[in-house]
Amino acid sequence: MPDSIRPKTFAHIVYRTYRFQEMLDWYVTVFDGKIQYRNPVIAFVTYDDEHHRVALLNLGIIKGESDARVPRGQPGVDHVAYGYRGLTELLDKYTELKAKGILPYWAIHHGITVSMYYADPDGNQMEFQADCFPTNDDANAFMYGPHFETNPIGVEFDPEALLAKLRAGTPESELLPRREHLPVSGIRGSLMA
Repeated sequence: MPDSIRPKTFAHIVYRTYRFQEMLDWYVTVFDGKIQYRNPVIAFVTYDDEHHRVALLNLGIIKGESDARVPRGQPGVDHVAYGYRGLTELLDKYTELKAKGILPYWAIHHGITVSMYYADPDGNQMEFQADCFPTNDDANAFMYGPHFETNPIGVEFDPEALLAKLRAGTPESELLPRREHLPVSGIRGSLMA
């Protein structure tokens, strides 16, 4: 394992807004974007072959504050996302940061990515992610499928349990598919409420 693991990509940005439709129209227009998925709570937009580059959270629907460190009730940037080369590298980064006393406040398997969310000392949020599919076409197909429609947010996981499976020899290819599809609840609260 290298001394420090760096992200491969800057993946996407997520905004919180009370002007959901207006913001969605703006991002589609400005980037000549395509809506990958939309429901009343969340929308994903891309302008290239990536599964999403911009996501919008509809504050008019999201209820409650789930964590004092997370300013969920105000419009603005929700989080920025950084992509790692694979699940092994993502979990190596988790191990590296844990050794420095930095832990994620949320670990969730979105279906298109396995992700861990961190907050800096000011509460700015970032997502560290590993893609679940070998190609963007495969990820896009998942976003159009029934499991994403049922649960576009994901299911929480224990990073230590996933790390133990990986270190025990379970291939990444067996750990990446999301096998559970029940809506999320917990630390960040239900976005589907």
